[in-house]
Amino acid sequence: MKDFNCPNCGSLCPIFLDAAKVVTCSSCGTTLLLKGDHIALAGDQGVMHDAPLLFGIGDESCGTSQKGAISWVSVDEGDVVEQIRISDGRMPKFRPPFKPGETLDYENNTYTVTEVEQAECIALRRRFDEELQVGETYDFVNATGEDNGLLSGEFWGAGSMWFQGR
Repeated sequence: MKDFNCPNCGSLCPIFLDAAKVVTCSSCGTTLLLKGDHIALAGDQGVMHDAPLLFGIGDESCGTSQKGAISWVSVDEGDVVEQIRISDGRMPKFRPPFKPGETLDYENNTYTVTEVEQAECIALRRRFDEELQVGETYDFVNATGEDNGLLSGEFWGAGSMWFQGR
């Protein structure tokens, strides 16, 4: 992927993540949508409140793991988690509804559901490997396994994505 100039202010927007589909211009803060060799304004980016971060991996939440896989790093209830998206061929077949305390058996591990919620995208900043829009909602589940493993699923309509990490 090549670098682009922001269509709003003209500043150079280097693309550090080959799989990026949404980026934020570091000069003007405009959220941009990447489609092939074209860049366009992504619309409303919402209001991102500045706050101290527990960690700052180049201020990224989506990056590339040491093995080259897309990696998400998040902080949830004080835990820092790195997760890799599970490929379609290995994706768990579980679907909502989920209940806290329920167990999910996946790849010879047992995970206990610890969180079942709905999330809404309220703001965008940085880079992402998927098209996100402010106002989108999805259901999610987090399940904790042995050895601090985490299995997370996101669900919208008929679609889903699963992530696994520690």
